[in-house]
Amino acid sequence: MLLDTSGLLCLLSKDEPEHAEAVSCYKAGTSRFVHNYILAEFIPLARVRGVSRIESLEFSRRMQNDRRVAMVWVTQETHQTAMDLLFKRMDKAYSLCDAVSFVLMRERGMTEALTTDRHFEQEGFTRLLV
Repeated sequence: MLLDTSGLLCLLSKDEPEHAEAVSCYKAGTSRFVHNYILAEFIPLARVRGVSRIESLEFSRRMQNDRRVAMVWVTQETHQTAMDLLFKRMDKAYSLCDAVSFVLMRERGMTEALTTDRHFEQEGFTRLLV
């Protein structure tokens, strides 16, 4: 499963309504991955949602170094493919981070995302946090 920005926030913060569900889904997952654009997006989101800067940075570093989580570094080619997807979906409000996630999930044959973001459903993926 992809660990999306909102899913990471739910996983970290007990104040998030989906916290227990996120922890359960995370533990049940057999394959997990995150990419560096998600971690870049996660740090400011966590801060806006009341998580301390040090806590969000430490959590991000743990995700990056966790052997149970595949860390994917976005290449120039993946970035360009995601940009192409955004141009094809002008009717959607996808972020570049979302588009990168969709590209990487398709490349890896993954269908599930630990996320609250409905954009994943719009692209045909399963959103685990409803």
